[in-house]
Amino acid sequence: MEWSRMVVEATGRIAARKDGKHFLYLPKHLVEDSAFPFDTESSVPVKVVIDLPAKRLIVMPLTQRPKPRKKRY
Repeated sequence: MEWSRMVVEATGRIAARKDGKHFLYLPKHLVEDSAFPFDTESSVPVKVVIDLPAKRLIVMPLTQRPKPRKKRY
């Protein structure tokens, strides 16, 4: 028995802001697909891994929310 995996694919973009932050934009149809692994009702904390040998970017949901950073005054 051969196991096959469904692959959902779309083209997004990475954008740089003037404040130095970068955002990864994903197309709406990709995020609304039933195979999309993240809850998108609000902001989702993720871990991003750069896998150089495989030339891929891995985005994984964090099981725990990171502690909020203290504001500097």
